[in-house]
Amino acid sequence: MLPYAQGVSPPTVVILAAGVGSRMRSNLPKVLHDLCGRPMVAWPIAAAVEAGVGRVVVVGGPGRELEGHLPEGVRLAVQAQARGTGDAVRAAAAEIDRDGDVIVLSGDVPLVTAEFIAGLAGAHAASRAAATMATMVLPDPTGYGRVVRDPSGRVDRVVETKAPGDATADELEIREVNTGIFAFRGGALLDALDQVTADNAQGEYYLPDVIRLLRAADHEVGTHRVDDPALLLGVNDRVGLAAVRSEAQRRIHERHMLAGVTIVAPQTTTIDVGVEIGQDTVVESCTQLLGSTRIGSGATIGPHSTVIDSVLGDEVRVVHSHLDRCELHAQANVGPFAYLRPGALLRARAKVGTFVEIKNSDIGAGAKVPHLSYIGDADIGEATNMGAGSITANYDGRAKHRTTIGARGHGGVHVSIIAPVSVGDDVWTAAGSVVTDDIEDGALAVARARQRNVPGYDRRRSGDPGT
Repeated sequence: MLPYAQGVSPPTVVILAAGVGSRMRSNLPKVLHDLCGRPMVAWPIAAAVEAGVGRVVVVGGPGRELEGHLPEGVRLAVQAQARGTGDAVRAAAAEIDRDGDVIVLSGDVPLVTAEFIAGLAGAHAASRAAATMATMVLPDPTGYGRVVRDPSGRVDRVVETKAPGDATADELEIREVNTGIFAFRGGALLDALDQVTADNAQGEYYLPDVIRLLRAADHEVGTHRVDDPALLLGVNDRVGLAAVRSEAQRRIHERHMLAGVTIVAPQTTTIDVGVEIGQDTVVESCTQLLGSTRIGSGATIGPHSTVIDSVLGDEVRVVHSHLDRCELHAQANVGPFAYLRPGALLRARAKVGTFVEIKNSDIGAGAKVPHLSYIGDADIGEATNMGAGSITANYDGRAKHRTTIGARGHGGVHVSIIAPVSVGDDVWTAAGSVVTDDIEDGALAVARARQRNVPGYDRRRSGDPGT
């Protein structure tokens, strides 16, 4: 939470998110599309909360699609019809304090930061203007509303350019543009909204018309110049979403690298915004760290690995593997080509090797499941070494059953354990065994048919009488 200057009260933030986003060509509302692990609309919400604003209000559409997607404490206002940004803000009028300040953001302009919001709030409060508009100067302002100033340089109005006839040729030459982000005095905003009309080519109520009305009433309108255009990148379609995602990912990478994380190939690495990574961890190329993943210090993840909603301890090593909702304690080692499914727990120094799948199982400290094995619904004690091709057969066609294997065990290759079975400590299993009964501590289990050789079988099968 950022501090405000003395005498500056935290503003209310209204986020406009009612647009249907038809250019996205999607059944999902535009602002709910994922952006690095968060719905798009959650980004300006998070920035507003970090900025310590007084209240956050999101304006959604009549279908109430945003219900259930907003954090606790964020209020939802409903715009009954899609009639423009001015009408959208009017839908939130009941949440606006006449005696306080209001900042209006867009749900499809997700990269605003807490520092930007606090800076705009401070500049607006210091200016004592009725409105403060965030503006940019662009070499190509196509598609943006133009900021028209009077001969003295004061803001006069904003001219939209959405349709032919909205702006004159001279106005289209203006390079200072309205970003769609404003700060207002609450009472001045509410009074002006009551006067906004839909007298334009689109038949919509434009929020920038409030600027013209305030100036006509001799109110002061200020501007807050934005020097970094990437801060206010908007999303209209999936091309725009990709551009915004690229910038968001760059910021995420930069934050981790400045905190002491090595990202070997940022251009091939995906890290969601909620991921936590400790100092001196190395993220190798072609790696994805997704969801709420947390990684300790000194770990090496990748190359070619995906980690989803998992917790990895210090000095963990994961190579060419896929981990989903699992937990690895310090110095655990995974891969290459391992698949750890939900509920997999590897305790300190445990090893899961090549072409191994682990599901809902507790692998003890220092235990090893080296290669070509499936361990499901099992508990394996510390320092036990499972042989290649070990299987815990946990499903009987109707229900899952659990296998318990003690400490310091020695598994032979190609051993299948048919759950429910309990295997004691210091147990040995012979290669090729199919274990169906419990094994006591210290025993050797041999569960296979004795080998029998049939002399001359091939000759008799071919009908050759021999000599």
